[in-house]
Amino acid sequence: MAKKKPKPKIRRKSKLGLPPGSLVFTGTQKMETAEISVIQYSADSFSEKKFQDPDALLSAISAFEGVNWINVDGLHDEALIEKLCTHLGVHRLSMEDILSVGQRTKLEEYSDYIHIVLRMFDVDTTDETIDGEQLSFILRNNTLLTFQEKKGDVFEGIRTRIREDKGIIRKKGADYLLYTLLDTVVDQYFLTLENFSEKIEELEFALLENPNKETLNSVYELRRESLSLRRCVYPLREMINRFEKLEEPIINKETKIYIRDLYDHSIQIIETVEVFREMVIGLLELYMNSVSNKLNEIMKVLTIMSSIFIPLTFVVGVYGMNFDNMPILHYKYGYYAVWLIMALLVVFMVIYFKRKRWL
Repeated sequence: MAKKKPKPKIRRKSKLGLPPGSLVFTGTQKMETAEISVIQYSADSFSEKKFQDPDALLSAISAFEGVNWINVDGLHDEALIEKLCTHLGVHRLSMEDILSVGQRTKLEEYSDYIHIVLRMFDVDTTDETIDGEQLSFILRNNTLLTFQEKKGDVFEGIRTRIREDKGIIRKKGADYLLYTLLDTVVDQYFLTLENFSEKIEELEFALLENPNKETLNSVYELRRESLSLRRCVYPLREMINRFEKLEEPIINKETKIYIRDLYDHSIQIIETVEVFREMVIGLLELYMNSVSNKLNEIMKVLTIMSSIFIPLTFVVGVYGMNFDNMPILHYKYGYYAVWLIMALLVVFMVIYFKRKRWL
């Protein structure tokens, strides 16, 4: 397996001693500059633009009566996020959660909007590790804000459906758009778990054939990934359950039917993660058993070899004694007779071991 790259650490120390609502980005910068993109749509209209100035963005969405999807790529620009969220009436505690990566999956209700935080997973093709980033959703009236750590996500299919007016997404409100995005993230969880399952199977074969230090390191890396997955998906059920129980007008009654299906998917993901966690624990036991069996095979070979040489050592020791009065000591063919006896002893012991199925 490829060498694992170190994961970036969350810089929590930069917030020590600061009051609540302090806007400090605790993650690692993954883009040079933050990008803001806006998709506006209704049943009979669609537009897609990019903005750098939050003031121009606010004037553009205020005059539109359809759905506004504002996406921000890059959380390192604290001033930009503060300005944008302030214009849209987002509380500073929500801003703090957006900038503080590593948040627990959750849903928080405010007076005029809801805030959802969860993680989006993807598989790094270079070293096959599970790469995750924090996603934040803010739903306020007909406007949905999404905040991502870097450019590139799993939402391109949704953007295509909006552009080409496929399905019912352009006939629904921003709450349905939020459900669709959450459903896509959850579907990505299934793909991530499929990759995780393949890695478990590969390690099982490797542990059975040749357990070594490298495979043990891979098992521990897999264990860390399983714990990370478990920590992220376990609160998912609670978050979706709260999302379904939100009252109108934030969530329409028709959308709750779809959210119920999303809740079932979250339960399935949690059960799958729990099964994989048990399987990873089983890999550690399999490694110990494989190493023990390998050691037993080595000891078995050495023991058989020692058992074969014990009678040979006895014969050589007897005829190596310096006594004058010994049988066949002065016999002309005594040397060859001793070799013949030792060869017959080896053949006899090998046949005996095979009949006992020790070989």
